[in-house]
Amino acid sequence: MNNKIIILFSVVCLSACKIPALVSKQENKTVPAYYNAAQDSTNIASIKWHQYFTDPFLNAIIDSALKNNQELNIALREIEIDKNEIQARKGEYLPFVNIAGVAGIDKTGKYTWDGLAEEDLKANPEKSPKYIGDFRAGVYATWELDVWKKLRNAKKSATLKYFASIEGRNFIVTNLIAEISNAYYELLALDNMMSFVQQNIDLQKNALHMVKLEKESAKVSQLAVNRFDAQLLHTQNLKYNIQQQIIETENKINFLAGRFTQHVERTSISLNDIPVEIVHGGIPTQLLLNRPDIRQAELALAASKLD
Repeated sequence: MNNKIIILFSVVCLSACKIPALVSKQENKTVPAYYNAAQDSTNIASIKWHQYFTDPFLNAIIDSALKNNQELNIALREIEIDKNEIQARKGEYLPFVNIAGVAGIDKTGKYTWDGLAEEDLKANPEKSPKYIGDFRAGVYATWELDVWKKLRNAKKSATLKYFASIEGRNFIVTNLIAEISNAYYELLALDNMMSFVQQNIDLQKNALHMVKLEKESAKVSQLAVNRFDAQLLHTQNLKYNIQQQIIETENKINFLAGRFTQHVERTSISLNDIPVEIVHGGIPTQLLLNRPDIRQAELALAASKLD
């Protein structure tokens, strides 16, 4: 009787236990609004650079870079090489027709049967032939039957490499525009900083002049004059440092633009007054599909598979 009571109690306890679910069910799963493709079909990946940047000076620098940048020109030459490689792979699948000609002279030994025959012909010039030699000409054709698709796969691989080189060129253009625009706005920020530093220098010069007048009137000691003078020298040193950074940034922009060292023309509008366009992030899949380096890697992988 006690054993039955224990078994019945155990069954009741086990039926009362509820095993928790490994994954909780959540109703009404919502995706953030900025991940909705219907509401954000136009993201930053589909915006052209000349539509996003409205500064004419920046656009002129980017246009110069797209024409004269060395790495970009190297990428363009590589595209031409890959394009010619497609034509070469395409020609290997076609039949080849060749024309050949051979001309030769055979001199025999003197003390041989043929040599004795030639001596007899020299003794009788009327019987000697006019032409002695070997002359041949012919036309022959070859055509490799691509049974195992070796030639066709080579052509497809060359085509994919050509498209990959185009995406590589687009990747260089993207990085080039990003670096130039970053350096350009950094240059504007340095100009803005330079204007503030120059204003502080003018104020500190006036303050130093006033302190010197107070020192002549015996209101302050020489220590106050030295402190204001040291602060002015520190600010002037900061000005020279900013000037050095401006020159370095201009040299970087000129290098990216593929031109000699020169003054970079830029807008005189304050950096705080430049209008900023709203950047639409879009959904991550759209950004991944528009990244040229990912498309280049995908095409290179497909070409490697064919190889």
